[in-house]
Amino acid sequence: QVQLVESGGGLVLAGGSLRLSCAASGRTLRSVTMGWFRQAPGKEREFVAVDSWPNGTTYYADSVKGRFTISRDNAKNTVYLQMNNLKPEDTAMYSCAASKVLVNTRVVVTSPSVYDQWGQGTQVTVSS
Repeated sequence: QVQLVESGGGLVLAGGSLRLSCAASGRTLRSVTMGWFRQAPGKEREFVAVDSWPNGTTYYADSVKGRFTISRDNAKNTVYLQMNNLKPEDTAMYSCAASKVLVNTRVVVTSPSVYDQWGQGTQVTVSS
């Protein structure tokens, strides 16, 4: 079982940048799919980005494509989400999640239901 701890959230002006980190303990992230999801108040949790195992295929939500980048550092057992050109609509609680799913098609790895380990989340607030 892996424990996930997010950090790096905060308050930023529109157009600014943040880098979120998701540090894992308990097992290596080398052989799992790692995703970022977000949930704004009153809204459902939505997919943001994923770095899928085994070949590192990445997928992004259309709303963040070209602005956000997911990456992982296996030596540090950490996954990152670089967020540039932030918009007020990006305001949400961001959570990372791990999945041992063996299929890495977009329809599978973008679904929260295939993730069995979640972090507690880090708040991102973008002001206009």
